This record gives sequence, C-alpha cells and structure tokens, in this order.
Amino acid sequence: MNASHKVVYTVFSLVLLLGSATFQKQVRSEGVGESSDQATEPAGGKMEEAKHAVGKKTKQVEEYVDDAAITAKIKAGILKDPALKVLEIGVTTTNGVVELSGVVGSQKNIDKAKKIARKVKGVKSVESTLVIRPPQ
Repeated sequence: MNASHKVVYTVFSLVLLLGSATFQKQVRSEGVGESSDQATEPAGGKMEEAKHAVGKKTKQVEEYVDDAAITAKIKAGILKDPALKVLEIGVTTTNGVVELSGVVGSQKNIDKAKKIARKVKGVKSVESTLVIRPPQ
C-alpha cells in the first residue's frame, strides 16, 4: 500500500468513525419509542455528507501526491543537466502550476529550467521568479 492509499484509507476511516459516533448519539437522543426508520434518517444524511467529505479529501490527497511527483521529476531533470545546479533552483507545484525560484548563472539556465519543467507530464503552466546572479 503506497502513501497516498494510506492517507485516503486513514481519512475514510476517520470519517466513518465520526459518522458512526454521531449516529449512535442521535439514536440515543431520539428515544426508545421511535421506529428504527425515524432514527436512521438523520444517519443516512450524515453518511452522504461523509461520502462527500471523503471524496473531496481523496481528490485533495491525489492532487497533493501528483504535485509532489511533478516537483520530484522536475528536480531530477534539473539534476541531470550539468549546467544547472539543483540547489540553486527551488521548485514548488500547486495544482499542476510550477513555480521556479532562485538565482542562476544565465538566461540560458533560466530557459533550460523552464523547458525541463514544461516537459513533465501533469504540468499545467510554469511560472518563474528565477534571477541571474550578478557577475562577481
């Protein structure tokens, strides 16, 4: 089981646990004389809310995992290029949008870093705040 599956499983388990606790509390507060249908109606709504919440959290986890994979692939590409220094270039990815930051030796290096980022599957756009190091 990989990390994203573990996170999704954990979130799902917590939602089910909270839904179950809420259901039990509502059943106890509804009273003994009511029918089981009346007692379970609120729980059905809570379960639908829980399913929606799990779906939303699952999507967020998947996006986070995708963004982390994109960042890692870009960093690996930068590392492979002898002209670029991976420690000089920061890479962050949010919802497929890549931000390159840092200080590099030339405009050519900025262009190379952008090109590497654009080639990675899942990248929607590349933004750069990379600047050229002044000559010493």
